[in-house]
Amino acid sequence: MDVLAWLLDSDPALRWQVLRDLTDAPADEVARERARVAHEGWGAQLLAAQDPDGRWSGGTFFPEWVSTEATLRLLRDLGLDPASPEARRALAPVHEAARWEYDPTLRFFEGEVEPCINGRTVAIGAYFGQDVRGVVDRLLGEQMADGGWNCEQEDGSTRGSFDTTINVLEGLWEHERSVGPDAAVTDARVRGEEYLLDRHLFRRRSDGTVGQDRWLRLAWPNGWRYDVGRALDHLRLTRPAPDERAQEALDVLVARRGSDGRWAPDVAHHDRLLVDLGERVGAPSRWLTLRALRVLRWAGVPADGSA
Repeated sequence: MDVLAWLLDSDPALRWQVLRDLTDAPADEVARERARVAHEGWGAQLLAAQDPDGRWSGGTFFPEWVSTEATLRLLRDLGLDPASPEARRALAPVHEAARWEYDPTLRFFEGEVEPCINGRTVAIGAYFGQDVRGVVDRLLGEQMADGGWNCEQEDGSTRGSFDTTINVLEGLWEHERSVGPDAAVTDARVRGEEYLLDRHLFRRRSDGTVGQDRWLRLAWPNGWRYDVGRALDHLRLTRPAPDERAQEALDVLVARRGSDGRWAPDVAHHDRLLVDLGERVGAPSRWLTLRALRVLRWAGVPADGSA
């Protein structure tokens, strides 16, 4: 089948990224398609679902997958233009209205205590032009000796966590991209990427075995969960070419391609969303196919996945 045509036959939130990442369309064409996210389809539906007080579903982190944090994260993934009037209007009340459930004195963009959540808060805040430098500084101070981060550090963990680390890395990269270069932030991000690469993106460093089978199961959206597709898509943004230590993960991604040239989720991490993205376990996924194809393009792997 014509996979590119299938990808383009979709919501503006996906189409503009296909144009940018797979077709090298002119910038003005990409921008016109991206502008539609605020007015049509999934992006418009999410914006319309905002509560009168500025939150979503009445909570900050809960209820999971439909809360303020989860919805803003999804709007970032969809590529809502942060400079658009719709985005500015939606973000204006969030910092004051969305207080973290366990401590209502903490405003949203001040972050909370877990680095996996704070990494996502930084990604959201930096993307939408909010001041999250305080959260960034906290994350820099929480990086572990091995280069990773772990939400269980306060309970005695001395090793990084793949799940926590990918959330922090995405946040630090968004801060660099949106706010501007910062040597301390870049150094911490690179150390975190090296933590993953030293483990070939899914292996234990101690004995080379697969750390967790779920890291090889593809999904979208990911929430806080790590998988090799998510890690490769992050490295695509931060590095000009793949490191040889990522080759095994690339091989995994190629192997998961269906005979029709598309990728399907192995698992769904969410039980509900505020919009139906059309993702079904075992059925071809436009989001996973876009992610995989742009990773393979970055890696110089032919469109058919052959060597």
